[in-house]
Amino acid sequence: MFKAAAEPALPGGLPQAPSGGSGRQRAQGNHLLNDDELLRWSRHILLDELGIEGQERIRAARALVIGAGGLGSPVALYLGSAGIGRLTLVDDDVVDLTNLQRQVAHTHDRIGQPKVASARAAVLAIAPALDVVAHERRVDAAALATLVAEADVVLDCSDNFATRQAVNAACVAARVPLVSGAAIAFDGQLSTWDTRHADAPCYACLFPPGSAPPEVRCATMGVFAPLVGIIGAMQAAEALKLVAGIGTSLAGRLQMLDARGMEWTTIRVPRDPGCPVCNLR
Repeated sequence: MFKAAAEPALPGGLPQAPSGGSGRQRAQGNHLLNDDELLRWSRHILLDELGIEGQERIRAARALVIGAGGLGSPVALYLGSAGIGRLTLVDDDVVDLTNLQRQVAHTHDRIGQPKVASARAAVLAIAPALDVVAHERRVDAAALATLVAEADVVLDCSDNFATRQAVNAACVAARVPLVSGAAIAFDGQLSTWDTRHADAPCYACLFPPGSAPPEVRCATMGVFAPLVGIIGAMQAAEALKLVAGIGTSLAGRLQMLDARGMEWTTIRVPRDPGCPVCNLR
């Protein structure tokens, strides 16, 4: 298990968040939340582990979310409601009627709209002052490298092995922590891959790039609607802990949920010294 650093939360500190509310700038540790913001996030501020300083770190943080569907919906909504400084959403899909069973950021009247635009609207309906950036595209390695380098935490909410591998490789190269989730049928899994720690594994240490499993998709296998909410909410919690510098992350552990019996299994994941992605760090 790996403890999050207390201060600063991430290497090099966190960037200043964009202004909002009263228009005053927020700098980490300067207690510059305005009265409305202090009230909005008061239930966070009341937590001893967070306080004003922790909430300011959240407000100064930049999160990149890959995928705005079943997992990306609760991730975006919880990061937004928690006050993340900048939320970048990436997806090339549009809202479909079949999505509405589980993708809670989308609504019936937004069918046919880009998912990133729909999710952005949902987040801004909760917190209008947030900086939410929508990229309607499928990202390649070059685009990922740029987007990841501008983030303090990355959340992989994609639904295919190739994208997960590409996101992991970009995060390893940029030394940015990755919170990865997956859900299909009644089975979910979650972990944090934080290669800022020398002995922490990356995603490819457990799932080597050359060992792609058969692709399974919700369209053919189905998915239990609340499952994506459970896994997505936990991804958001992991990301918020990382940027706030609190608690213990899931780095080095993989959590798996069988929602049929609501049974959790945790397995230890060691770093693979021969991993083709992270062996040179």
